[in-house]
Amino acid sequence: MLTRFVLTPLLALTCLAHTAEAQTKRRPAKAAPSEVVGSPEWKAAHYVVDRDSAYANPYVALRKLQGGNRRFVENKSIKPRQDQAALTNTEKGQKPFATIVGCSDSRVPNEIIFDQGVGDLFIIRTAGQVMAEASYGSIEFSSVALGAKLIVVLGHQSCGAVDAAIKRPDVPGHIITLVNGIKPAAEKTKNMAGDRLDNTIRQNVLDQVQQLRDLEPVLAKKYRNGEILIVGAVYNLHSGKVEFLPETLQNLPAFRPTAAATPAK
Repeated sequence: MLTRFVLTPLLALTCLAHTAEAQTKRRPAKAAPSEVVGSPEWKAAHYVVDRDSAYANPYVALRKLQGGNRRFVENKSIKPRQDQAALTNTEKGQKPFATIVGCSDSRVPNEIIFDQGVGDLFIIRTAGQVMAEASYGSIEFSSVALGAKLIVVLGHQSCGAVDAAIKRPDVPGHIITLVNGIKPAAEKTKNMAGDRLDNTIRQNVLDQVQQLRDLEPVLAKKYRNGEILIVGAVYNLHSGKVEFLPETLQNLPAFRPTAAATPAK
């Protein structure tokens, strides 16, 4: 004899609930807009600034560097333009949106701390970012031939070259040229309150920014005319943060775009 089962309303509702729950588990969760790579929400969450706009306008370029460093500090680096396509696209020419005049220190990898990629930054590096004729020519080349409109002098915490300029040890060979290049900044910080090394690192950057702003015949004219920006920054080895020095962000010239440069091949 067959027993007839009657599905009660309560049991029916329970079965439907379990079925709906199972279907929900099988259905992949929809990504939040901020998690969809390339979406406006994702770009805002990762401080992404348009590459072409950064190349065209130094104020936008500055925001792009600031956004990239913020990603690096917050462990949100996106590592842009670091693939085969980037190599192919830059093989026949380059359009860096910024020039970095920085220290040779191996702990300050420019593309990493600013989260940029192939062809983004034109970099001149010497210990203590001490500059001479070859450095000047390289910086001018980036502006005149490549069209880079933002120049950043980048110092860093615990700089050995600056420390040597303060202590003035006996050094062999051409190392003395580095010490001599930083000595004026070291002299200015003798009686400053606070840590002398930190003060001198900062003062050295300020002096070098002014040096480039006054450099005739190319950079000084371009800076006065508002064609380029020249600012200074200091990188913190512990936090990874780049501090753009407020003294170099004041009274900047209004940007006046000129005819676009043809990138060098």
